[in-house]
Amino acid sequence: MVTGLREVFATGRTRDIAWRIEQLRGIERMCDECEQQIVEALAADLGRPAFDGWLADIASTKAEAVYARKHLKKWMRRRPVGLPLSQLPGKGWVQYDPLGVVLVIGPWNYPFYLSAGPLVAAVAAGNCAVVKPSELAPATSALLARLLPEYLDGEAIRVVEGDGATTQALLAQGFDHALFTGGTEVGKKIMAGAAPTLTPVTLELGGKSPVVVTADADIDVAARRIAWVKLLNSGQTCIAPDYVLAERPIADELVRKIIENVHRFRSAEANKSQRIINERQFDRLAGLIGSTTGTVVAGGGSDRSTLRMEPTVILDPAADDQVMTEEIFGPILPVVRVGSTDAAIRYINAKPKPLALYVFTESASQARRVIDAVPSGGAVVNHIAMHVMVPQLPFGGVGPSGMGAYHGRWGFEAMSHRRAVLAKRSNPDPRMFYPPYGRMAMKLMRKVF
Repeated sequence: MVTGLREVFATGRTRDIAWRIEQLRGIERMCDECEQQIVEALAADLGRPAFDGWLADIASTKAEAVYARKHLKKWMRRRPVGLPLSQLPGKGWVQYDPLGVVLVIGPWNYPFYLSAGPLVAAVAAGNCAVVKPSELAPATSALLARLLPEYLDGEAIRVVEGDGATTQALLAQGFDHALFTGGTEVGKKIMAGAAPTLTPVTLELGGKSPVVVTADADIDVAARRIAWVKLLNSGQTCIAPDYVLAERPIADELVRKIIENVHRFRSAEANKSQRIINERQFDRLAGLIGSTTGTVVAGGGSDRSTLRMEPTVILDPAADDQVMTEEIFGPILPVVRVGSTDAAIRYINAKPKPLALYVFTESASQARRVIDAVPSGGAVVNHIAMHVMVPQLPFGGVGPSGMGAYHGRWGFEAMSHRRAVLAKRSNPDPRMFYPPYGRMAMKLMRKVF
């Protein structure tokens, strides 16, 4: 299969802008025409309501495709560069060449968006691609295997279903790039699997994304936005708020309002608990609640037979609690009271670099101070996770939370080879610049070069 894709790429047809636009339009049409099928697959895999499925997986995918299609011609242009005196006369430019055949390895938590979104970057850059959806979202995986050949060039874009062994078998074939979205531990295995063939990788991983709420923040807004995003997909989101550090004067009010909003947001649901992907994740999350030294001030209940868990708020767990050392990836929100913003900065920086950092404050200078002091993949002021929906911004991690970035032009460039080209004339061709060098030539060359 990979050999066949390389043969297709060698024909040059994927380089043409018309082919790229056609694939992007195909993704847009798939999002529009297959919305019902997609949300049904997401409901089967994750128990996600239809509107949440549209918002999180379909709308975001279509927005990426539309943005890429509208800007692709500009992205593909050569970028002229100036030349030093030693290279004149001549011209220099950077051009963006397709890499060849790329591999997209999708996760289970947003199985449509995080498979089709990277594919937007791959086809925009003119590549052939293999999409490997997650086996933990089997309905969505099967749907992608059926829909992508219908809406895209089935000879240039292939879907391979399977488990982790299938992923490693694919990596062993050697690709021109691999983009993986998932957990840090699996990300290490992906990188190791890519190493023998020197396949470059983009790793979109996770980590404990903190929220800092300062004493001057709008507490009503902070509580609503924290609760809303935490509840999306049962908290199974890599950029979900993992824990909150709140300054003491406002911490209790913030906790109370977060709990109020959790109840309000779930009030229309017959079952107030939330679905967890599988028993392994359920048991891990239940263990985090059971082992905490903090106070469970809301929720805490669960039903293993239905894999459902109540949204849970834990107040002041110890720093070495598992709930404060492991990425939660579920509907559990620890809130820790801190004495100052500086204390919050020290708390975060004692941990691995997070994928995202969130700061709620009415002071622009305070927000900048926190952002500048705390390394993270991305940062948002006075909201949660919204940067992932901005194609003009790169999305990616740093350190243990990831390697490389994509979205919009950043994805196009990640899936392209930035090729340096220098074009020289045959004349003039001064003989003095060739050996053997005379004294005058060496003196002149020292000045020119």
